[in-house]
Amino acid sequence: MQAQAQAVELPRKLGLVDGVAIIVGTMIGSGIFLVPNLVARNVSTPGAIIGVWVFSGVLSFFGALAYAELGAMFPATGGQYVYLREAYGSLLAFLSGWTLFFTALTAAVGWLSINFTNYLRQFISFGPGTAKVVAVGLIACLTYANYRGVTAGAAVQKTLTALKLLGLAILIFGAFFGRAPAAVQPAGGGFSVSHFGVAMIAALLSYDGWVALTYVAGEVRNPKRNLVLALGLGMAVVMAVYILANIAYLRVLTIPEIAGAERVGGLTAERALGSAGATIVSLTILLSIAGASNGWLLTAPRMYFAQARDGLFLRSFRAIHPRYQTPYVAVIVFGAWSAALAVSGTYEALASLAMFSVWIFYGFTAAGVLVLRRKDPDRPRPFPMWGYPVTLILFLLVALAFVLNTMISTPGPALVSMAIIACGVPVYYFWKRT
Repeated sequence: MQAQAQAVELPRKLGLVDGVAIIVGTMIGSGIFLVPNLVARNVSTPGAIIGVWVFSGVLSFFGALAYAELGAMFPATGGQYVYLREAYGSLLAFLSGWTLFFTALTAAVGWLSINFTNYLRQFISFGPGTAKVVAVGLIACLTYANYRGVTAGAAVQKTLTALKLLGLAILIFGAFFGRAPAAVQPAGGGFSVSHFGVAMIAALLSYDGWVALTYVAGEVRNPKRNLVLALGLGMAVVMAVYILANIAYLRVLTIPEIAGAERVGGLTAERALGSAGATIVSLTILLSIAGASNGWLLTAPRMYFAQARDGLFLRSFRAIHPRYQTPYVAVIVFGAWSAALAVSGTYEALASLAMFSVWIFYGFTAAGVLVLRRKDPDRPRPFPMWGYPVTLILFLLVALAFVLNTMISTPGPALVSMAIIACGVPVYYFWKRT
């Protein structure tokens, strides 16, 4: 069946609940079950641990506020690509899409799919070859759902998000009212700003994903209201879940146990609810991973659809399916490349590069609020960023610290990331010329 290739708009079918499900479902992956281990290795008191998650959540919320102002100004499909284009021009916008396609977002889906197979092995035994088949199968199923329509993709997202929140609620409830006695925490050591910062980096990775909704802003009904509300409500839900989950861990496990546990969530559930609890957590992680994967497959291809409409990506990516009204070529190719990275194993190397480049563009996009306020002060701003310029400056400082820390601690991956970004420059001029 042939699709329409003309530059028409995608229909606005997503409501507020869909938007919240995209935010929550994409942000909550496997991080909350694993990352507390990294946090506890760097801070040694319950107050500092909770402080890391609160502070990281607030700073991520400041970033979401910047995107909310931009999204209300430009409620169009493509999100971050559109904001960068309007603030700085098409080159930086193209480099964002180029980098995220080849390293960050597709690698994230590939990494999630492999993690899915690792947790599935707790229920079904299979070898490495079958694991790759399962990973590709997960990506293929989610790609097909999003190929069939944004409503179908959103329905999958809402279902997976509701189930993962239910599983987390059981874990948290079990920690407070289950059979495990309250853990007696040892006296902690002194406070270290540098260790607190390292712990924050791990927590910030768990909060990543709030940008996803902006990619489908052109398909959100009443975007000037629903986009902003969904970002705020979604961030509030995730922060509440993360903080409550960490309080639950601290109630059941000592900090040294958290620091030494590979699967903090599973150990907490096993102590509080027995073997049944550990099974519930494993199922919740599977649902969380599937939901995060679906969130990116639902939203990210829209960036390349927007680029193609500007003549800065493959022409076929701007095609809209005449029946399902989706950018179906972009969805299929995004899913196929993610699957290829999962099968080849290159997702692991790319994932190590991804967060460096991601935070570079987060910083540039958020700074676009300042650029556009100076460049286009008369443009209507339905949602002026709260606390501007303090909240914006704080987020930009975090983005800068994240990038600089990566360059200092892992200079090799940082240089490779910058090389990948630089390789996009001649490609951009090639597309502009042709």
